[in-house]
Amino acid sequence: MTIRDLLFGKPLATSMERAEQLGTVAGVPIFGLDALSSAAYGPEAALTLLIPLGAAAAAYIMPISASIIILLVIVYFSYRQTIAAYPGGGGSYTVASENLGVYPGLLAAAALMIDYVLTVAVGISAGVGALVSAAPSLLPHTLAICLGILALITIINLRGLRQAGIIFMVPTYLFIFSLLGAIVFGVFKSIAAAGHPHPIIAPPPPATHAVQAVGAWLILQAFASGCTAMTGVEAVSNGVRAFRDPTVRTAQRTLTLIIGLLIVMLAGIAYLVHAYHITATDPGQAGYQSVLSMIIVAVAGRGAFYYVAIGSVLVVLALSANTAFADFPRLCRAIAVNGYLPDAFFVRGRRLVYSEGVFALAFLSAALLVFFGGVTDRLIPLYAVGAFLAFTLSQAGMVAHWKRVKGPGWRRSMIVNGVGSVATGITVLVVLVAKFVHGAWITVLLIPSLLVLMMFVHRRLERAAKLVASDAPLDAASLEPPLVIVPIREWGKVAQNGIRFALSISKDVEVVHVINDDVEPALCALEIQWPTLVEAPAKQSGVPPPKLVAVQSPYRLIVTPIMEHILEVARQNPNRRVAVLIPEYVKRNWYDYLLQNNRGAALKALLLVKGNAQIVVMDVPFYLDM
Repeated sequence: MTIRDLLFGKPLATSMERAEQLGTVAGVPIFGLDALSSAAYGPEAALTLLIPLGAAAAAYIMPISASIIILLVIVYFSYRQTIAAYPGGGGSYTVASENLGVYPGLLAAAALMIDYVLTVAVGISAGVGALVSAAPSLLPHTLAICLGILALITIINLRGLRQAGIIFMVPTYLFIFSLLGAIVFGVFKSIAAAGHPHPIIAPPPPATHAVQAVGAWLILQAFASGCTAMTGVEAVSNGVRAFRDPTVRTAQRTLTLIIGLLIVMLAGIAYLVHAYHITATDPGQAGYQSVLSMIIVAVAGRGAFYYVAIGSVLVVLALSANTAFADFPRLCRAIAVNGYLPDAFFVRGRRLVYSEGVFALAFLSAALLVFFGGVTDRLIPLYAVGAFLAFTLSQAGMVAHWKRVKGPGWRRSMIVNGVGSVATGITVLVVLVAKFVHGAWITVLLIPSLLVLMMFVHRRLERAAKLVASDAPLDAASLEPPLVIVPIREWGKVAQNGIRFALSISKDVEVVHVINDDVEPALCALEIQWPTLVEAPAKQSGVPPPKLVAVQSPYRLIVTPIMEHILEVARQNPNRRVAVLIPEYVKRNWYDYLLQNNRGAALKALLLVKGNAQIVVMDVPFYLDM
């Protein structure tokens, strides 16, 4: 087994695709990890903005969470209909493209792509941030740990969806059962105590007394931050084709389970925050504790359950990026099929995953982590704008879909999607205004920039397709052997191999070598030995002998003089093709490339850039062990 097989698994045949499809149980870790893990930081993000209210903050988290849950329910019913209407997947991009037009579709795609990159960066940095808060000695290594986790998730996803689902299943369900267990136990204690439970370990008191009056703007800001709990809910609609038959029913069941769990978590966290009078602590100050940590400590104390639950939270936060890795490549594939991204994005790799999309997401997320130093607080303000913009365009597209297609219950469906579109549209404006000066302006600039980039790719691909398209029959008239040029460094088996092949395809062969003041005597002797080594054997075989051309290089350059000579020969023979045959070693080991010069590769690159359709470049390999 090779290292490649060990890391990424053995290649899978296309016929094995069915075995890679997911059921509901495996679908939750793949497509639900982002949404479920957001319960760990969404409510806390809202509470953090309410810190100026002091102890009164706990009273406002319930109405804020209720608003988010209502919005979540609206989005759930909308995406459930989207799955049924578009079983081929594609989510917001496909719906908006087919019903609203090209530009709204690309706008939804750009918003989603940026949201997925942020999902990876925020999820990993949140998990590492929680780890660093538990082990402060790791703080100097925050970025390195983030990049290490990113590399691990990338490798796991390159192994295929099914293996990723199996690997992430244990931490996902451990997180779900731990958090649900804490919520159920806490609610039971609260009910038993008539709504005034006694915490096992009391949460820290508010850092300050109320220093700000409650205002609509503060509540809207908290709501906007809390809406990060809704990111990732569109994932199932993008990846419908990944589910096993019956595809639509399986995808809908998975979406229902994910949304149901998320609603219970958000409602439970909000209730326990209110019941135990928990307020957020400043993440940048000493003594910081996460809201989930304070809830579990208050409900169950700091025993074995606490460490299992908090450990699962840390792991799931760090691995929540997996949802983006499941969806981003599929979104890129849908865009590439329509010609707005390079063709490589719709080609599946060795494990039946869209590998180029995985690599692109890993690279962009790594760049974002490096730029922001792996710190969550710096990334959160950029979050949620893209997700809610995609929600809005998807629901608006579904309204147009039902209006066009009609069918049974189309009016009811159109109303559901219409309400969803208005609700998420208003949320986009709220999130944008609330977070604009804190970093959302970056997302506002990135989305249209990505839109322009995709349009540029589309124009270039269309232009290239028009230039190469032809339905004319093959023109086999006036064919003439090319004028062949073979650059060599010295006489030897490599040079002989190249010249023999050149003589087999043309009678006009020119062998070029460079002479300068620093050249070895063996190279200077080539001109003297040429009649004996080449001309005489060629004549004996009845083959026109190749011509030797010595190119002077007073500045000791090698590649450039050869290239200039080739271009000059092409200019002097405008009606003939010029074939440049480059004899090369084939290196079996990577370190052989360090031991040998690589001028052949440099010459090929220069000729491809500086040359034209008249010049053809060919490799003539020589295997060292042949």
